[in-house]
Amino acid sequence: AHLITKAKEIKAEHALLPQPEQDIRVDSFASQVQDFFSKACQTGQKLKAGFLAYPSAMKIENQFLKKLSGLCRQPLGFKPAETLRKYLIGPEQKNLFTFLRIPGVPPTNNQAEQSLRYLVIFRKVCFGTRSQSGLETHSILPSLVYTARRQGVDPREFLQTLLTADPATAQKALYNNSS
Repeated sequence: AHLITKAKEIKAEHALLPQPEQDIRVDSFASQVQDFFSKACQTGQKLKAGFLAYPSAMKIENQFLKKLSGLCRQPLGFKPAETLRKYLIGPEQKNLFTFLRIPGVPPTNNQAEQSLRYLVIFRKVCFGTRSQSGLETHSILPSLVYTARRQGVDPREFLQTLLTADPATAQKALYNNSS
């Protein structure tokens, strides 16, 4: 979803350039990136709903990678578009389609971002923290509490286990329900 948004932003930013400075390929590239990742998200939803089987997802991933390579074949004359193009064919490319390989992984990170939203708002309202220790506490403790809630465990008991149990038991509690 971020890549779709980024492509929209690039298209809008590129349109602000004077006509002689525009690269005619940028708008096409941005539109194709939007369409491509919209289709990828739709494929992820079909997998989640059971309309597609995971064994066929590997073939789909290979098709996506081939299509993405073709889409990113030519360098672009607009720096933000070129940066996106390089990212899409760079070493992180293997992480773009994780949702096709691992059941339960969504095609977007919207759920993770929504779970962090209240922390970001809290940090904004209270103007951040004043020390490294405060920063670490504000980062780690809410993450652990959310982990407990997502696992359906009482957060207080979860934290008590993490802080008092032997390392193997604490690790088992921390990584409960994960693959």
